[in-house]
Parts: sequence; structure tokens; C-alpha cells
Amino acid sequence: MVKACDLKKTSVIDIDGTPHVIENITQQSPTARGGGTIYKVRFRNVTTKNKVDKTYRSDDPLQETSFDTKQVSFDYVNGDVYAFMDLETYETIELNKEDVEELLPFLIEGMEGITALISDGRVLTLRLPDTLDMKIEECPPAMKGASATSRTKPATLSTGLIVQVPEYIEPGEIIKVDTRDRKYLSRA
Repeated sequence: MVKACDLKKTSVIDIDGTPHVIENITQQSPTARGGGTIYKVRFRNVTTKNKVDKTYRSDDPLQETSFDTKQVSFDYVNGDVYAFMDLETYETIELNKEDVEELLPFLIEGMEGITALISDGRVLTLRLPDTLDMKIEECPPAMKGASATSRTKPATLSTGLIVQVPEYIEPGEIIKVDTRDRKYLSRA
């Protein structure tokens, strides 16, 4: 059992006998006297991919799903099948496009550092590292002397993901991207 106040994005919770992955957690602290902290959690059912929104008080107990973790690398795409390799046993794990849809803007062939959460021989979900180094393929040129404030411009990365970057960033540069927020962090 885990309390709602101890939930993390890495937790997998059992709701009605089905594992659910945490997508988002928001915390609200009421200003009224004696009001406890409220946690609003968005889960995704690992089987049906449906979203479930629940609200908990900080002491509410939740049942965690037991799972194993394995380090995998992304190998290749064959149609709608995405192949990952277990880095310990070198076995291939194949997942459908629907199973990895959220990860597509970040997947680069040969990429390592991906963690697979596995329960009963089935992959529940894949987790990417919090930050990735990605190459900028194209972005508009900077306007010189236009403003004293920091401005951003859209940049298209090698996977097709578009992020807002500072004006001084040029095509061909490698940048750090936060995979949770899909935002630019810094130059690599």
C-alpha cells in the first residue's frame, strides 16, 4: 500500500484489478482551516489506454501493482510494430504503435536508457529518461536587435517534434529536451 501523498509518476497503481500508469499529478492545498491537501491524479489504463481521473486526500491508501523493470533499447520500426531489445537477454520485445504513441516524438533508432515495466510477462509501459539530447533539423533565423526581452521560436527536431527554443539557437545544434513537458531545457 502507498499513500496518495507518496505517489510519483513512476508508480503503477491497481484500480479495480487493472494496472494503471500515472500520467499527471496535481496538488491542491485548501486555504480553509483544517483543510487537507488534495491530489488530482490522471491515470491511464495499460490495457485499454483509457484515461481515468481520480481525486485523493493525502492519507488515502492505494494498492501498487507489482512489476519488474528491464532496460531496453529502441531498435527499429517495421510497419506499425516497434521493436525494442532487452539489454540483458538480447530478446526482442515488439509493441504496436498504439502502445508507444506517446513516445513517438522521442524515439530514435539505437536509443538506450528506456525502462520497460513488465508484469506477468507483459509490458505495462515504457519510460524514457527525463531528458534527451536531440538535434534541431530546422528553425527560422533570429531577428537581430528586435527586442531586449527573451523571445522564442519554433524548432523542428530530428523526430518531428516541435519545441520552442531561444532565438539564438541555430539548425544543427544539439539541445536538451524534457520528455515529461516536451520543452527545451538547454544546449547539450
